[in-house]
Amino acid sequence: MSVGKKMLWGGLGWALAGPIGAIIGYSLAGMSGQTGGVYGGAYQSRDYPKTQPGDFIVSLLVLFSAVMKADKQLLKSELDYVKLFLNKQFNANQVRDFMTLLKDILKQDYPLRDVCRQIVRSMDHSSRLELIHVLFGLSKADGHVHPDEVKVIHTIGGYLNINPNDFDSIKAMFFRDTLSDYTILEIDISASDSELKKAYRKMASKYHPDKVAHLGEELKDLAEEKFKAVSDAYRNIKKERGN
Repeated sequence: MSVGKKMLWGGLGWALAGPIGAIIGYSLAGMSGQTGGVYGGAYQSRDYPKTQPGDFIVSLLVLFSAVMKADKQLLKSELDYVKLFLNKQFNANQVRDFMTLLKDILKQDYPLRDVCRQIVRSMDHSSRLELIHVLFGLSKADGHVHPDEVKVIHTIGGYLNINPNDFDSIKAMFFRDTLSDYTILEIDISASDSELKKAYRKMASKYHPDKVAHLGEELKDLAEEKFKAVSDAYRNIKKERGN
């Protein structure tokens, strides 16, 4: 078995214990040369309470698929985005295996609510926020965001127990308007300077890259984009107010 395939199997953790395993077990079995039932049973008997990098990526591929199929067309720019994303985290063999898995997932229909419920049970809140952030990145891969893609991401956010303010905060990082900086900081335009500073500290803590350090160094680097967006929003508002 190649290093990439070993990583794929070893990183699955909780993923094979629920609906995600039912969706991808056959595909992974084909890649490994083993039967899905053997590996599915082995993983179902284990407990994986903490999010691991491989768990995050497998979950992300399932959600990537939902967003990519939302507008009823599969674009090369979207596949390129996923491949580029994976290339930043893994070696060539691992990327090839993950892309093969994604293409298999894209051919299947699955219960999105059940998949997200499994993610909620097994993945911490900061990691789920990162899922939403990356999904919005995918939606903008071709420079145009289809309303149906936003709708699917919104549905996913609800299933992942992401509150509306946090969802709108991340969305505002990708869709700029005159109120984006306030939306990112989850405050109203009438907020006082002291409320602004308090909101900045709260959001900086919520989106601090260290919160997702357990997902791997590269994903921690990606999380810095959210952190930077919060800092930029704070500076923009202060400048606008002449502070």
